[in-house]
Amino acid sequence: MRDVQKESTTEGEGGTAWMRRLNGLYVIYTLAFLSLVATLWFFETLGLSREWIGFIFLFTTIGVYATIGLLCRTTDANAYYVAGRSVPPIYNGMAIGADWMSAASFIGLSGTLYLTGYGGMAFVLGWTGGYCLVALFLAPYLRKFGRFTIPDFLGVRYGGVIPRLLGVFAVILVSFTYVVAQIYGVGLIASRLAGVAFELGVFLGLGGILVCSFLGGMRAVTWTQVAQYIVLIIAFMMPVAWLSIQQTGNPLPQISYQAQLADVTAREETLINDPAELSVQAYYANRVLVLQQQLATPGPALQALRQSAEALVQAQRARRAPIDVQLAAERALANVPRTVDGAVARWRDELAIAQIKSRPLNGMPRHAKPFAGDPDGDSIDREVFDTSRRNFMALVFCLVFGTAALPHVLARFYTTTGVHQARQSVVWSLVFILLLYLSAPALAVMVKYEIFNTLVGSAFSELPGWVFAWNKVDPGLLSLQDVNGDGRVQLNELTIGSDIIVLATAEIAGMPYVVAGLIAAGALAAALSTADGLLLTIANALSHDVYYTLIDPRASTARRVTISKMLLLVVALAAAYVAAQKPGNILFLVSAAFSLAASAFFPVLTFGIFWKRANAAGAISGITVGLLVTTYYMITTQPWLRGVFGVEGPISLWWGIEPISAGVFGVPAGCLALVTVSLLTPPPAVAIQRMVESWRYPRADV
Repeated sequence: MRDVQKESTTEGEGGTAWMRRLNGLYVIYTLAFLSLVATLWFFETLGLSREWIGFIFLFTTIGVYATIGLLCRTTDANAYYVAGRSVPPIYNGMAIGADWMSAASFIGLSGTLYLTGYGGMAFVLGWTGGYCLVALFLAPYLRKFGRFTIPDFLGVRYGGVIPRLLGVFAVILVSFTYVVAQIYGVGLIASRLAGVAFELGVFLGLGGILVCSFLGGMRAVTWTQVAQYIVLIIAFMMPVAWLSIQQTGNPLPQISYQAQLADVTAREETLINDPAELSVQAYYANRVLVLQQQLATPGPALQALRQSAEALVQAQRARRAPIDVQLAAERALANVPRTVDGAVARWRDELAIAQIKSRPLNGMPRHAKPFAGDPDGDSIDREVFDTSRRNFMALVFCLVFGTAALPHVLARFYTTTGVHQARQSVVWSLVFILLLYLSAPALAVMVKYEIFNTLVGSAFSELPGWVFAWNKVDPGLLSLQDVNGDGRVQLNELTIGSDIIVLATAEIAGMPYVVAGLIAAGALAAALSTADGLLLTIANALSHDVYYTLIDPRASTARRVTISKMLLLVVALAAAYVAAQKPGNILFLVSAAFSLAASAFFPVLTFGIFWKRANAAGAISGITVGLLVTTYYMITTQPWLRGVFGVEGPISLWWGIEPISAGVFGVPAGCLALVTVSLLTPPPAVAIQRMVESWRYPRADV
């Protein structure tokens, strides 16, 4: 890779010899990876253990990525920050695809579609629409600008220190939120693949991230991301094609899953009217009433609960019950909350779960139904329908504008040789991304088909081993409780987190374990590729826009790169620590990052490019107001954040919009603030206005 990069600087982008050698290297790499999968499959038939398969996938792939990072190490600022501006469009598109297809896309998208059905299509529509927006409004103009970072753009365009520093703050906030989700995904994957504790898995994966981004910056990250894209797309497409062949006989799931969707729809009707399912729903409906009563009088309720648990322990001891029964009673007593506040927090969490499980289909909407409720029903049904539709559109809005404003994605367009190549990169990235996006809905339907027809209704005594394995990793991902005592699994007794639908696909469908290892390797590649770009974006913003621009403008290139590497290490360790606390599901964290990015950056970037009158005061107001509105709404409405910030009282949603779409309020507020303040204050300098004009009309050959 290092030699290839040297050739790129001498021959230029598109040099025939360089491209031929680059293509050859990645063809060999792809064939080698496929050979590894086939070899492990062969040895599995001979008795190779699952642990060894997991270790080989984990350490081989991370080792390859680390090798590329080592070969691409550099102290040159141009290579470190923007890969020498020599990345060909097709490979930049592939790197963007890997950068984009994070743990949320790879792990969370199909899981979200599984749990929400049609509603999950908001992610596909929003993310795809966002890239169209990038191609039309941002990528060519940012490439014309030709610096290193997004805060760099804000500092030059708006002519001040404060816009640059606010940009740095927003980059850190957005990227840190996003990278925590990726490192969380790395820990989840590594713990399942290697059988280590989740926390240890976090730091194992962190090592792979650091080697790729620490030594070579954007150059190393670019060529590593191309390698990671190859792994992740093979890892996603192979099992989904396999599952499609098993169920439909057709290897193209994108066009064959309609029959499975019809079966799932029919099965939903059966489950809705199943007496066993109704008994489970009744149990949880009663549990809702109990929890509501406890929350109404938490102090006396906690005292009564503790007295009951103590009495049970004494009774078991008095009758000399078997030791396991006594221990169970003692564990129940130890599990009683120690404080009223702790009891209230636990009961609220349990209430939320019980309310979901008291509804048909385990709280999931019918898969093929566009929105909840009924537009032709009574007032309640109509309100539910309107709220569901508003949330769908709000989420699409946030994802479109968030995609168009993510700093780590936008930074990739600085790496091409010119504006035309930047546009081509967007086209290629859409091609590579859609390979996964068109398959994710099919996978969600086919996994739901498997669970509805094989797992639901099976005996607890005959459950497959993967159920207990995933429960051991994290009970929030998968758990079962026989609440009606019939010894069989009902849908409403089953708790499945969205994050394991993809990771457990092979095990759910009864495929060889090597396929499960392949999926985990792909998910790891997706998480690592995005984490690389995010950490580098944070470190570069701090080293270039704070240290070099504001503190030491005379710093040497080597010193700037060294500072960036040191900061990258600090940020990575901080993100790993937060991820180890399991702050929430991957998709929420990622969606929060999109809302924050949209609110902070989209107004100042678009108005900065297309409106000469926008000035520094307007930009400061736009970023500040957009972020404040978005963060306020998230903190006051999202349960986990409410707990972190100690927010009390009932949740009050604006127009019923969920906190995942907080950016729908932040973006308009930021735009309004920017326009209003810009009009009320003096216009920017003439030189800045002329500079904006030069950006507005980028030439294809520049």
